[in-house]
Amino acid sequence: MGSWRTLLLVANRSEIGSSAPQGCDNGALLDRFGVLIQAVLAVGAFSTLMLKRCSEPKDKRRPWRIWFYDTSKQGIGALFIHFTNIFLSELTEEDPCSLYLMNFLLDATLGMLVIWISVKIVAVIVKRRQLTLLVFGEYGDPPRASAWLGQCGLYLVIMVIEKTVISLVLLVPGWTKLQEIILNYIPNPQLELVLVMLVVPFIVNAIMFWVVDSLIMKKYKRVKIDESLENSVFTEQSLAPTDEEVQVLLGSGCNRVHY
Repeated sequence: MGSWRTLLLVANRSEIGSSAPQGCDNGALLDRFGVLIQAVLAVGAFSTLMLKRCSEPKDKRRPWRIWFYDTSKQGIGALFIHFTNIFLSELTEEDPCSLYLMNFLLDATLGMLVIWISVKIVAVIVKRRQLTLLVFGEYGDPPRASAWLGQCGLYLVIMVIEKTVISLVLLVPGWTKLQEIILNYIPNPQLELVLVMLVVPFIVNAIMFWVVDSLIMKKYKRVKIDESLENSVFTEQSLAPTDEEVQVLLGSGCNRVHY
């Protein structure tokens, strides 16, 4: 009798060991734990931008309003990509974590190329139409909220184009096997969720937010107006961008979230 129990125990263990990991369940991205992970990711991404601002020289630091306009465009774009990826990942019965990771990695690679091409096309249109307020990073003097809204809308159109292309690419057969390989060796669904929704996106987004913010920010310099005063008065003066810098400013469409 004891030998039969031993054989059954060994058989069960071998069956468990040979079975493939189940991964995340449907709805895992939007349950309490998933939402908590996303909140931590959002705080971490925002902290990266705050850290970058604090590391900038004081005489070249952007006014708070301009800084908000620049960074909020990145935030809006990242949120759009993030929630679109969640929606697409929950459409099928497959592991949503692996689907989200595939979407995110494609956004960070092929998606960047699509955004770059779209931005180049937008740059030509903006230049021909002389739509100055649609140049990313330029908000007028004084800064206008209407310019910010126009640039946000234009950026979201670029994000929709990028996400459409990525969705069509994912329809190509063969991605399912790659999804299984990527996360096949993670037996714990919560650990998989943390890696997919927090660790990988935080590292990639932190780098992208830092680099893109450097590209889209308009250079400012504090100029001393009166040398004779004991308490010298300073004014913030924007440096006129060269043609090359304008092209860089137009490259702000490269800011991903994934989100």
